[in-house]
Amino acid sequence: MEEKEIQFFKELLTERLNDLLSHADTTVTGMTLPKDNFADPTDRASHESERNFELRIRDREHKLIKKVKKALIRIENNTFGICETCGDDISPARLKARPVTTQCIECKTREEMMEKALGI
Repeated sequence: MEEKEIQFFKELLTERLNDLLSHADTTVTGMTLPKDNFADPTDRASHESERNFELRIRDREHKLIKKVKKALIRIENNTFGICETCGDDISPARLKARPVTTQCIECKTREEMMEKALGI
């Protein structure tokens, strides 16, 4: 992969990481605010449901943060864009669609077919 492409992905991943981290900060801030008192149990349930939904989203973002950090480490180690399964190059189109990917499309497709066959 050319240095220009590597720099593009490094900037893209760094920007994404900063964005995810800023969301995490607002979630923590929102959780430490005084609790609302709801007279109506339905309002309380709705509020709790929204809060649980936000926590699930933040959990997914936390996992994505880990993947972005690992991708940035792969850039530093000159292994970014190389499939961890077969060792071939991952296509730039796939990396643009999913820059944290660790597998080429062929290996990922095989893995997903195997998971489906095993019922995982």
